[in-house]
Amino acid sequence: MIALVAALLLAGEPAPGLGDAVQALHAGRLEQARLMLDTAIKAGAKGDEVDRLLAEHAYLSRDWGLAFARYEKLAALHPNESLTLERAGIAAFQLRKPDRAATLLRAATAVPGASWRAWNALGAAADLQKDWDAADAAYVRAHDLGGEQAQIFNNHGWSLLLRGEWNEALPLLEKAAALDQKARRIADNLELARAALAENLPRRRPGESDSDWAARLNDAGVLAAAGGQRQRAIAAFAQAIEASSQWFERAANNLAIVEKRD
Repeated sequence: MIALVAALLLAGEPAPGLGDAVQALHAGRLEQARLMLDTAIKAGAKGDEVDRLLAEHAYLSRDWGLAFARYEKLAALHPNESLTLERAGIAAFQLRKPDRAATLLRAATAVPGASWRAWNALGAAADLQKDWDAADAAYVRAHDLGGEQAQIFNNHGWSLLLRGEWNEALPLLEKAAALDQKARRIADNLELARAALAENLPRRRPGESDSDWAARLNDAGVLAAAGGQRQRAIAAFAQAIEASSQWFERAANNLAIVEKRD
Protein backbone atom coordinates (compact mmCIF):
# COMPACT_ATOMS: atom_id res chain seq x y z
CA MET A 1 0.00 0.00 0.00
CA ILE A 2 2.88 2.37 0.76
CA ALA A 3 4.17 2.27 -2.80
CA LEU A 4 0.72 2.81 -4.23
CA VAL A 5 -0.08 5.84 -2.12
CA ALA A 6 3.35 7.32 -2.66
CA ALA A 7 2.95 6.94 -6.39
CA LEU A 8 -0.10 9.18 -6.26
CA LEU A 9 1.95 12.09 -5.01
CA LEU A 10 3.69 12.67 -8.31
CA ALA A 11 4.66 16.22 -7.46
CA GLY A 12 7.07 15.10 -4.71
CA GLU A 13 6.88 15.80 -0.98
CA PRO A 14 3.38 16.34 0.42
CA ALA A 15 2.33 19.92 1.07
CA PRO A 16 2.38 21.22 4.67
CA GLY A 17 -0.50 19.76 6.62
CA LEU A 18 -0.91 16.73 4.37
CA GLY A 19 2.11 14.67 5.38
CA ASP A 20 0.35 13.12 8.37
CA ALA A 21 -2.64 12.22 6.19
CA VAL A 22 -0.32 10.50 3.73
CA GLN A 23 1.27 8.50 6.54
CA ALA A 24 -2.14 7.48 7.85
CA LEU A 25 -3.10 6.25 4.38
CA HIS A 26 0.21 4.40 4.20
CA ALA A 27 -0.69 2.58 7.41
CA GLY A 28 -4.30 1.92 6.42
CA ARG A 29 -5.71 4.17 9.15
CA LEU A 30 -8.50 5.41 6.94
CA GLU A 31 -10.68 7.15 9.53
CA GLN A 32 -7.71 9.02 10.91
CA ALA A 33 -6.56 9.93 7.39
CA ARG A 34 -9.98 11.36 6.60
CA LEU A 35 -9.99 13.51 9.72
CA MET A 36 -6.52 14.83 8.87
CA LEU A 37 -7.58 15.60 5.31
CA ASP A 38 -10.64 17.47 6.54
CA THR A 39 -8.47 19.50 8.92
CA ALA A 40 -5.97 20.32 6.17
CA ILE A 41 -8.75 21.36 3.78
CA LYS A 42 -10.31 23.62 6.40
CA ALA A 43 -6.87 25.19 6.87
CA GLY A 44 -6.73 26.01 3.16
CA ALA A 45 -5.16 22.95 1.51
CA LYS A 46 -6.47 22.41 -2.00
CA GLY A 47 -5.45 21.49 -5.49
CA ASP A 48 -4.30 18.38 -7.31
CA GLU A 49 -2.53 16.79 -4.34
CA VAL A 50 -5.60 17.03 -2.14
CA ASP A 51 -7.77 15.66 -4.94
CA ARG A 52 -5.46 12.66 -5.30
CA LEU A 53 -5.52 11.90 -1.58
CA LEU A 54 -9.31 12.21 -1.43
CA ALA A 55 -9.62 9.88 -4.40
CA GLU A 56 -7.26 7.35 -2.84
CA HIS A 57 -9.09 7.53 0.47
CA ALA A 58 -12.36 6.72 -1.27
CA TYR A 59 -10.69 3.89 -3.17
CA LEU A 60 -9.14 2.29 -0.09
CA SER A 61 -12.45 2.72 1.73
CA ARG A 62 -14.15 0.80 -1.10
CA ASP A 63 -16.52 3.69 -1.67
CA TRP A 64 -16.60 2.82 -5.35
CA GLY A 65 -19.02 5.53 -6.45
CA LEU A 66 -16.96 8.31 -4.92
CA ALA A 67 -13.67 6.73 -5.98
CA PHE A 68 -14.88 6.44 -9.57
CA ALA A 69 -16.06 10.05 -9.70
CA ARG A 70 -12.81 11.39 -8.26
CA TYR A 71 -10.43 9.20 -10.22
CA GLU A 72 -12.30 9.72 -13.48
CA LYS A 73 -11.93 13.46 -13.00
CA LEU A 74 -8.20 13.04 -12.30
CA ALA A 75 -7.84 10.76 -15.33
CA ALA A 76 -9.29 13.45 -17.56
CA LEU A 77 -6.68 15.90 -16.24
CA HIS A 78 -3.82 13.37 -16.37
CA PRO A 79 -4.55 11.04 -19.30
CA ASN A 80 -1.06 9.51 -19.30
CA GLU A 81 -0.97 8.38 -15.67
CA SER A 82 -1.45 4.64 -15.67
CA LEU A 83 -2.19 4.34 -11.94
CA THR A 84 -4.90 7.01 -12.07
CA LEU A 85 -6.54 5.30 -15.05
CA GLU A 86 -6.18 1.93 -13.32
CA ARG A 87 -7.92 3.18 -10.19
CA ALA A 88 -10.74 4.74 -12.19
CA GLY A 89 -11.14 1.55 -14.20
CA ILE A 90 -11.23 -0.74 -11.18
CA ALA A 91 -13.81 1.50 -9.49
CA ALA A 92 -15.91 1.42 -12.68
CA PHE A 93 -15.63 -2.38 -12.70
CA GLN A 94 -16.82 -2.58 -9.10
CA LEU A 95 -19.80 -0.44 -10.07
CA ARG A 96 -20.57 -2.88 -12.90
CA LYS A 97 -19.84 -0.37 -15.63
CA PRO A 98 -18.10 -2.85 -17.95
CA ASP A 99 -17.75 -0.62 -21.00
CA ARG A 100 -16.33 2.32 -19.05
CA ALA A 101 -14.08 0.02 -17.03
CA ALA A 102 -12.70 -1.58 -20.18
CA THR A 103 -12.06 1.80 -21.79
CA LEU A 104 -10.20 3.13 -18.76
CA LEU A 105 -8.21 -0.05 -18.23
CA ARG A 106 -7.22 -0.26 -21.89
CA ALA A 107 -5.93 3.29 -21.55
CA ALA A 108 -4.09 2.35 -18.35
CA THR A 109 -2.40 -0.65 -19.95
CA ALA A 110 -1.43 1.38 -23.02
CA VAL A 111 0.86 3.51 -20.84
CA PRO A 112 4.39 2.12 -20.46
CA GLY A 113 4.97 0.68 -17.03
CA ALA A 114 1.36 -0.32 -16.37
CA SER A 115 1.09 -2.66 -13.39
CA TRP A 116 -0.01 -6.28 -13.31
CA ARG A 117 -3.06 -5.08 -11.38
CA ALA A 118 -4.15 -2.99 -14.36
CA TRP A 119 -3.83 -5.98 -16.70
CA ASN A 120 -5.56 -8.27 -14.21
CA ALA A 121 -8.45 -5.82 -13.92
CA LEU A 122 -8.61 -5.50 -17.71
CA GLY A 123 -9.03 -9.27 -17.88
CA ALA A 124 -11.90 -9.12 -15.40
CA ALA A 125 -13.54 -6.29 -17.36
CA ALA A 126 -13.24 -8.35 -20.54
CA ASP A 127 -14.94 -11.23 -18.71
CA LEU A 128 -17.93 -8.99 -18.00
CA GLN A 129 -18.12 -8.28 -21.71
CA LYS A 130 -17.71 -12.00 -22.57
CA ASP A 131 -14.66 -11.04 -24.64
CA TRP A 132 -12.71 -14.21 -23.87
CA ASP A 133 -9.82 -13.58 -26.27
CA ALA A 134 -9.18 -10.18 -24.71
CA ALA A 135 -9.49 -11.68 -21.23
CA ASP A 136 -6.93 -14.39 -21.96
CA ALA A 137 -4.48 -11.90 -23.44
CA ALA A 138 -4.83 -9.60 -20.42
CA TYR A 139 -4.31 -12.40 -17.92
CA VAL A 140 -1.23 -13.65 -19.77
CA ARG A 141 0.26 -10.17 -19.58
CA ALA A 142 -0.69 -9.90 -15.89
CA HIS A 143 1.08 -13.21 -15.22
CA ASP A 144 4.16 -11.98 -17.08
CA LEU A 145 4.35 -8.82 -14.97
CA GLY A 146 3.08 -10.05 -11.63
CA GLY A 147 4.51 -13.51 -11.42
CA GLU A 148 3.03 -15.70 -8.68
CA GLN A 149 0.00 -13.62 -7.69
CA ALA A 150 -3.02 -15.41 -6.26
CA GLN A 151 -5.37 -12.74 -7.62
CA ILE A 152 -4.30 -13.36 -11.20
CA PHE A 153 -4.62 -17.14 -10.98
CA ASN A 154 -8.02 -16.76 -9.30
CA ASN A 155 -9.38 -14.30 -11.86
CA HIS A 156 -8.09 -16.32 -14.79
CA GLY A 157 -9.52 -19.49 -13.30
CA TRP A 158 -12.88 -17.81 -12.69
CA SER A 159 -12.85 -16.57 -16.27
CA LEU A 160 -12.55 -20.17 -17.44
CA LEU A 161 -15.33 -21.25 -15.08
CA LEU A 162 -17.60 -18.67 -16.69
CA ARG A 163 -17.00 -20.43 -20.01
CA GLY A 164 -17.68 -23.88 -18.58
CA GLU A 165 -14.06 -24.93 -19.04
CA TRP A 166 -13.84 -26.82 -15.77
CA ASN A 167 -10.67 -28.81 -16.49
CA GLU A 168 -8.74 -25.74 -17.58
CA ALA A 169 -9.91 -23.69 -14.59
CA LEU A 170 -9.02 -26.22 -11.90
CA PRO A 171 -5.19 -25.99 -11.93
CA LEU A 172 -5.30 -22.18 -11.94
CA LEU A 173 -7.62 -22.10 -8.94
CA GLU A 174 -5.54 -24.72 -7.14
CA LYS A 175 -2.50 -22.50 -7.67
CA ALA A 176 -4.40 -19.46 -6.36
CA ALA A 177 -5.49 -21.39 -3.26
CA ALA A 178 -1.94 -22.55 -2.61
CA LEU A 179 -0.67 -18.96 -2.79
CA ASP A 180 -3.42 -17.53 -0.59
CA GLN A 181 -4.83 -20.11 1.78
CA LYS A 182 -6.94 -17.60 3.71
CA ALA A 183 -8.96 -16.10 0.83
CA ARG A 184 -12.56 -17.30 1.10
CA ARG A 185 -13.46 -16.32 -2.45
CA ILE A 186 -10.59 -18.34 -3.89
CA ALA A 187 -11.55 -21.34 -1.76
CA ASP A 188 -15.17 -21.06 -2.92
CA ASN A 189 -14.13 -20.86 -6.57
CA LEU A 190 -11.90 -23.90 -6.19
CA GLU A 191 -14.70 -25.82 -4.50
CA LEU A 192 -17.04 -24.95 -7.37
CA ALA A 193 -14.52 -26.10 -9.99
CA ARG A 194 -13.97 -29.40 -8.18
CA ALA A 195 -17.71 -29.91 -7.76
CA ALA A 196 -18.31 -29.19 -11.44
CA LEU A 197 -15.81 -31.87 -12.42
CA ALA A 198 -16.75 -34.40 -9.75
CA GLU A 199 -20.47 -34.03 -10.39
CA ASN A 200 -20.15 -33.89 -14.17
CA LEU A 201 -21.96 -30.61 -14.72
CA PRO A 202 -22.97 -29.73 -18.28
CA ARG A 203 -20.16 -28.10 -20.25
CA ARG A 204 -20.90 -25.17 -22.48
CA ARG A 205 -21.53 -26.09 -26.10
CA PRO A 206 -19.75 -24.23 -28.90
CA GLY A 207 -21.72 -21.09 -29.71
CA GLU A 208 -24.23 -21.66 -26.92
CA SER A 209 -25.81 -18.48 -25.53
CA ASP A 210 -25.57 -17.47 -21.89
CA SER A 211 -29.29 -18.01 -21.33
CA ASP A 212 -29.35 -21.46 -22.98
CA TRP A 213 -26.37 -22.68 -20.99
CA ALA A 214 -27.75 -21.21 -17.76
CA ALA A 215 -31.05 -22.95 -18.45
CA ARG A 216 -29.29 -26.31 -18.88
CA LEU A 217 -27.32 -25.75 -15.68
CA ASN A 218 -30.47 -24.85 -13.79
CA ASP A 219 -32.24 -27.94 -15.13
CA ALA A 220 -29.28 -30.09 -14.11
CA GLY A 221 -29.53 -28.60 -10.63
CA VAL A 222 -33.27 -29.29 -10.39
CA LEU A 223 -32.77 -32.92 -11.41
CA ALA A 224 -29.84 -33.31 -9.01
CA ALA A 225 -31.86 -31.84 -6.12
CA ALA A 226 -34.77 -34.13 -6.90
CA GLY A 227 -32.41 -37.11 -6.85
CA GLY A 228 -30.81 -36.12 -3.56
CA GLN A 229 -27.50 -35.05 -5.15
CA ARG A 230 -27.05 -31.98 -2.99
CA GLN A 231 -23.49 -31.04 -4.00
CA ARG A 232 -24.23 -31.35 -7.70
CA ALA A 233 -27.36 -29.23 -7.30
CA ILE A 234 -25.49 -26.48 -5.43
CA ALA A 235 -22.70 -26.42 -8.01
CA ALA A 236 -25.18 -26.28 -10.91
CA PHE A 237 -27.32 -23.51 -9.44
CA ALA A 238 -24.29 -21.44 -8.44
CA GLN A 239 -22.90 -21.67 -11.96
CA ALA A 240 -26.26 -20.87 -13.55
CA ILE A 241 -26.41 -17.66 -11.52
CA GLU A 242 -23.09 -16.54 -13.01
CA ALA A 243 -23.87 -17.69 -16.52
CA SER A 244 -26.85 -15.43 -17.21
CA SER A 245 -28.72 -12.68 -15.42
CA GLN A 246 -31.93 -13.91 -17.10
CA TRP A 247 -31.80 -17.02 -14.94
CA PHE A 248 -30.47 -15.33 -11.83
CA GLU A 249 -33.70 -15.22 -9.81
CA ARG A 250 -34.74 -18.79 -10.61
CA ALA A 251 -31.30 -20.25 -9.97
CA ALA A 252 -30.82 -18.15 -6.84
CA ASN A 253 -34.13 -19.36 -5.42
CA ASN A 254 -33.27 -22.96 -6.21
CA LEU A 255 -29.86 -22.57 -4.61
CA ALA A 256 -31.38 -21.10 -1.44
CA ILE A 257 -33.80 -24.02 -1.18
CA VAL A 258 -31.08 -26.65 -1.59
CA GLU A 259 -28.70 -24.97 0.86
CA LYS A 260 -31.38 -24.99 3.60
CA ARG A 261 -31.74 -28.75 3.43
CA ASP A 262 -29.81 -30.95 5.85
